[in-house]
Amino acid sequence: MDTIRIDSANTRMIAHRGLSGLERENTYPAFVAAGNRSYFGIETDVHKTADGEFVIIHDETTTRVSGGKYSINVEENGYNAISEIVLPDLDGSTTRNDIRIPLLVDYIKICKKYEKVCVLELKNAFETEDIEKIVEIIKGENYLENVIFISFVLENCINLRPLVPNNDIQFLTEEKVTDELIDLLVEHKFNLDISYKRLTKEVVDRLHSQGILVNCWTVNEKADGEALSGMGVDFITTNILE
Repeated sequence: MDTIRIDSANTRMIAHRGLSGLERENTYPAFVAAGNRSYFGIETDVHKTADGEFVIIHDETTTRVSGGKYSINVEENGYNAISEIVLPDLDGSTTRNDIRIPLLVDYIKICKKYEKVCVLELKNAFETEDIEKIVEIIKGENYLENVIFISFVLENCINLRPLVPNNDIQFLTEEKVTDELIDLLVEHKFNLDISYKRLTKEVVDRLHSQGILVNCWTVNEKADGEALSGMGVDFITTNILE
């Protein structure tokens, strides 16, 4: 199995949780697989453990990604509780030792090695001091200018803005595009990361007319990807399209 190639024109393709159509999501192999392909960026999710480490995982617990073998709430436990977990491959096998839950710094290093833009989602509401720590970790790798920050939590985006005045911050939503949403984005100089089902050519043009870039998720069908590219979306977030 390989990626599904599309005619993406000028749309930049982002690998969702790494190349999660081919490798276990949000793991070293998924990030390396995306790094070795033509993706513009690699998207991932960050949580904070109880002992203050920043780890890469989508869910609050390890239940789903571990196939039910481990049910550890990552924000209520220390990093040691999850650092030794070997996750199953997509076929359910557990013979590979590299399918693990990474630290934020590991993800940044992989993106830097392969010269990919980091698309970093702050999953839950973070304290400002934790957002500051995340920014400092990325600065420590000399890679801040190559990071797009995204979040469903508006306060995360607002608290990020003074810390990263020159970075792209994209507010995540699956709601309809309204005048109120556009005003909010313009006010805070945010771009938009939205469910692709909410987009039409008219909506994309309206957002662009206000200087708002459009990212969309999660697009896995070739026809949908090419239709969205034809609408002029700036980014497509995908598990398998390339």
